[in-house]
Amino acid sequence: MHLHILGICGTFMGGIALLARELGHRVTGSDANVYPPMSTQLEAAGIELMEGYEAAHLQPPPDVVVVGNAMKRGIPAVEYMLDAGLPYVSGPQWLAEHLLGGRHVLAVAGTHGKTTTASMLAWLLEDAGLDPGFLIGGVPLDFGLSARLGGGAHFVVEADEYDTAFFDKRSKFVHYRPRTLIMNNLEFDHADIFDDLAQIQRQFHHLVRTVPGSGLIVHPQGEPALDTVLAMGCWTPAQSTGDGGDWRAELAVADGSAFQVLYAGNPVGMVRWAHTGAHNVQNALSALAAAAHVGIDPARGTESLGRFRGVKRRMELRGEVGGVRVYDDFAHHPTAIASTLAGLRRRVGDARIVAVLEPRSNTMRMGTHAAALAGSLAAADQVHVFVPPDLDWDAAGALAPLGERVSIAAAVQEIVDAVAAAANAGDQVLVMSNGGFQGIHQRLLDALAETLAGG
Repeated sequence: MHLHILGICGTFMGGIALLARELGHRVTGSDANVYPPMSTQLEAAGIELMEGYEAAHLQPPPDVVVVGNAMKRGIPAVEYMLDAGLPYVSGPQWLAEHLLGGRHVLAVAGTHGKTTTASMLAWLLEDAGLDPGFLIGGVPLDFGLSARLGGGAHFVVEADEYDTAFFDKRSKFVHYRPRTLIMNNLEFDHADIFDDLAQIQRQFHHLVRTVPGSGLIVHPQGEPALDTVLAMGCWTPAQSTGDGGDWRAELAVADGSAFQVLYAGNPVGMVRWAHTGAHNVQNALSALAAAAHVGIDPARGTESLGRFRGVKRRMELRGEVGGVRVYDDFAHHPTAIASTLAGLRRRVGDARIVAVLEPRSNTMRMGTHAAALAGSLAAADQVHVFVPPDLDWDAAGALAPLGERVSIAAAVQEIVDAVAAAANAGDQVLVMSNGGFQGIHQRLLDALAETLAGG
């Protein structure tokens, strides 16, 4: 079968492409923005990529067009698909119909931490010999790819609340029918499709309704937005994480790099790993709870987490030049930005942190979180923000509380030059964006090499 995927380089649709290819299908795809790591994965799998969304990409016609949720009416390929009567389906529906049936689906939902938690969970199953399949919105370093079929009975999926397609406005995750569900947290996001938090909570409750009575729902203790979701009705056993919950952590090191895990008040194992931050400790508790539901002993799970390498673009060290470290992180919501900075601060102490931010997500570009942005960046010593000319809000005004620490640039090269010129050994440069950011990471490393290493 020949599948053509519209929007193939998105993290989710790229994963669909890899899974379809592994099933033996011929896969091609179109996208307007092609950049690593997804483009690299797709090309390595022998998947043909096409720039843009031209009608010619669907000639001769594929057996089915898999439509990404970035597609809209008016796009030439979409209009041709409809006019020609080509068979089409959304990515989540294709996944549900072709891969998830008959498998034990473990889904990870929430505003923050989905990718990291899903990666931890897939690794826990892998390290226990269960050979899971997975589809994750990032690249777990333990696997080197974002999706695979796996040979076991289990499938881990990152369950996104974003809408499914232009013809299906339900959240993606309602298609997955999980037996084990993690709901990490819930805040208002995706302002381009949701008017308020209540609309997102309704979608989360649709998800809760699909979990069978023999399943398990894992959620943080005392998370008001999720408590409201569960109060709408819950027919599945639930376990809670965090202070006062069924699964708790006692920190052995303040930065979260070592902690004792307790279940029902009893110690079950110690995690010692290379990761930091309260958010990662919370992610670990959720992953351990879900893994226990499919029979993985928590003591074994804590040992496995000690070998968990992390996720590409989640506090990923891209390089070090002259004692200056450059990190790449996917954070693009004020809560995630603040958590990432807090984790780095605990790790590096008084070292200077230089935050570099691209407000790229639809919600960020709309200015929905503008009022919270300055506070989320408060832990940084210097802040550089890339502001494209079509941003819908006054970045200078919103970031004014940061005073002289903040610099706003209309070009990425301005940031590269400014960071390199002011860099000193020991600086920690944290780049945050949910896109490619015009290759700023390597550009920074090259500029630092020229400035600090005489290269």
